[in-house]
Amino acid sequence: MSPYILATLLFGLGLGTTVTFASSHWLLAWMGLEMNTLAILPLMAQQHHPRAVEATTKYFLTQATAAAVLLFATTTNAWLTGQWEI
Repeated sequence: MSPYILATLLFGLGLGTTVTFASSHWLLAWMGLEMNTLAILPLMAQQHHPRAVEATTKYFLTQATAAAVLLFATTTNAWLTGQWEI
């Protein structure tokens, strides 16, 4: 992997973590988690080994399901209470 790509992915991982921890808004926290997911997936599948690709696929499916549940729960909470703050 190119050093520039690796640096970009690590920067995205750090930025996503910072956004998630610093957010006081549910939508911003969800966006930070999605940034982390998109940054970690290429790092996990970088070896091109069948087990690495399988682990990456399982991680993606689990994370996508969890993100959908979190987004649904926060939207429902905002609809019922009228507040997006954590």
